[in-house]
Amino acid sequence: MQDYQIHTIETAPEKSKPLLELFIHAVGFVPNLAGAIANSPVLAKSLLGLFQNVHGGSFTEAEVQVLLLTNAVTNSSSWPVAFHTALGLKQGLDPEDVQAIRERKLPKEKRYAALSEVAKKLIENRGQLTDDDVTIFLQAGFEREHLLEVVAVVEDHPRGHRNLLLRKRLDGGD
Repeated sequence: MQDYQIHTIETAPEKSKPLLELFIHAVGFVPNLAGAIANSPVLAKSLLGLFQNVHGGSFTEAEVQVLLLTNAVTNSSSWPVAFHTALGLKQGLDPEDVQAIRERKLPKEKRYAALSEVAKKLIENRGQLTDDDVTIFLQAGFEREHLLEVVAVVEDHPRGHRNLLLRKRLDGGD
């Protein structure tokens, strides 16, 4: 396991500071994983751009959290599971829906279930969906263009690999 410094805004390389500032603005603190990512301005800039694109799309913040939590669970990434659980609850997701996703089950809310299922299949099947998968997604009230936006969100699945490489303590822990 690699051991990287966990940066604050004060200690981060100048080109990594925008990522840390974004987290302070979005969630009120710099998560340890983001502080470690700040060691690489290239990776920090990549994550910053992805964050801005994902959160600037057509999905509600609750729907984005469904996708990101599903992504984290499907990739067995403990830190992102904890982080997106908290953010999902903050965005008003039903705690039962959050727990269902954490247990690799579908949420009861139809749109969330469709988002979670299509994200999981895209990750597990390396971007391949069946015609039935697409039909179920569309029947939940989404448009075909939304599938492309889901791809943009779940394409961040290497987050799980960063989590392993940068395996850091959960915020507030040892």
